[in-house]
Amino acid sequence: MRLLHLLWPHLPLRLARARMETPSSDGTSASWPPGPIVLGGQPWTDATVLDADPLARALGVRRGIPLGSAHRLAPEATFLDPAPDADRDAVEAACERLAVFSPGIAGTSDVVDPGFGRIAVHVDGLTRLWGIEETLVARMGEVLAPVLPGPPRAGIAGTSFAASVAAAHAQEGGPPLLVPPGGDERFLEPYPARLLTRDADVRARLGRFGLRTIGAVAALPRSALVARFGDEGALLHARAHGEETERFRPRSAPERMALGLELDPPAEGLEATRFVLRRLAAALADQLAARGRAAGLARLTVTHDLAFARRGTPPTVRIEQRLPEPTADAEAIERLLLARLEAAQPPAAIARLELELGLVEPARGQQLPLFTPQAARDARLGWQLARLAIAFGADRVRRVELVDPDAPLAEARWRWQPVAGAAVMGEDRR
Repeated sequence: MRLLHLLWPHLPLRLARARMETPSSDGTSASWPPGPIVLGGQPWTDATVLDADPLARALGVRRGIPLGSAHRLAPEATFLDPAPDADRDAVEAACERLAVFSPGIAGTSDVVDPGFGRIAVHVDGLTRLWGIEETLVARMGEVLAPVLPGPPRAGIAGTSFAASVAAAHAQEGGPPLLVPPGGDERFLEPYPARLLTRDADVRARLGRFGLRTIGAVAALPRSALVARFGDEGALLHARAHGEETERFRPRSAPERMALGLELDPPAEGLEATRFVLRRLAAALADQLAARGRAAGLARLTVTHDLAFARRGTPPTVRIEQRLPEPTADAEAIERLLLARLEAAQPPAAIARLELELGLVEPARGQQLPLFTPQAARDARLGWQLARLAIAFGADRVRRVELVDPDAPLAEARWRWQPVAGAAVMGEDRR
C-alpha cells in the first residue's frame, strides 16, 4: 500500500487569516492583528483554544486549554472567534477535489478534531493516470490552492504512521518526502521515539529508559516492550518496525441534495417567496423520506434582481441553518428558513431561490412509550428554541447541560450550551 499524507500545520489559524484578509463586498479587507493570536472565542466564553500563533505558543498557550487559562498566560493576545462551518466547507471542498484523483480519501472536517488539517489519500496504482508520485502531488497542490491556504507538506509511505512522519518533516511548499516501498522501518530509525505514541506518560518513560530514537525501540524484543508498556508496547513495536497499526478507512462523501426555482416576475414580498420555498422544501423532503434519510443542515441561496436595487446590493445571499435534529419534515425546514428571511428582510426583489440539504444521514427511528402521549416533546422543544434563537439572537438563548451531577462544586455540575440550530448568513458576490 502507498499512502499520501497532506498536512497543513495550524490550518484553523490559516483559514481565519485568509477569511480576514479576503476583500469584502465593498472592496475593503481587515488586516491581521499584531501580537499573539488565539483562535477559539473570547476569554469569557466556556470554550477551549482551537489554535494559536507562534507568539502565543511561546507564552504557553496550547490547543485544548480553556480560553480563560489562555488569557491568563497571554493577556495581551488578540482572541478571534472561530468559524467552524466555513472551515468545514473548505475541507469538504478540498476532499471533493482530491476525489478526482483517488477514491480513497480519509480525513476530518471537524475543526475540533486533533486530526483537522491532515488528509490521507490512497495512491496505489495511480501512476498511469497521473504520472509519478512527485507529479501526482504537484497536481493535487494545484487544485487545492484555491480552497485551502498555503501549500501542504506531503509524505508518501507504506503505512499511515510513516506517511504522517514523512509529511510532518517534509519541507513546506517543497517536493514530497518519499519513503521507498518496503523502507518504512529504515526511514523511521533516526526519528525521536516520542513520535510513536501520544501518551505523555509513555513518552516520559521512554526517555527515562534511554530510548531516544525509533531505531532504539525497534531493537528491543516485542516481549520486553509489552512487559513494560502493556498493549501500548505492542503498538510501539509494530510502528517502529514499519507495520500498519491503523486501518485505512476512506471517508464517505457527504450526501447533498439541492433544488432551485426561478421567480418570474421577481418577488418583492415574502408571500410569493414562501410559496416557492415550500415547494423546494417539500420536493427535497419527499426525496429524503423515500430513501429513509434525514438532513441536519439547510442552505438557502437567495438571488436578487438587481435591476431596481440599491447600489451595493449583493447579487446573492446565502443562509445556512443547522437543524435541531436530522429531519425530513418539509414544514419544519420551511419555518426555520422563513424565520431567517423575515429577520433579515431581503434588500431587493428575489429572482431565484436554491435550497440545499446537507449532513444527510439515515433517519433514526423513535420508540414511542405506551402511556406517554407527549413522546416527541423534547424534539419540539429543540425546534422552538431554534426559532427563538433566530428571533432574539443565538447569544441570548442557552440551554443547560448536566456535566457531573455529583460534583462537589455546584458550578461544576452543569454548563451553558448554545441551542441547536445556530445559523450563519453570508454574502457571496458572483
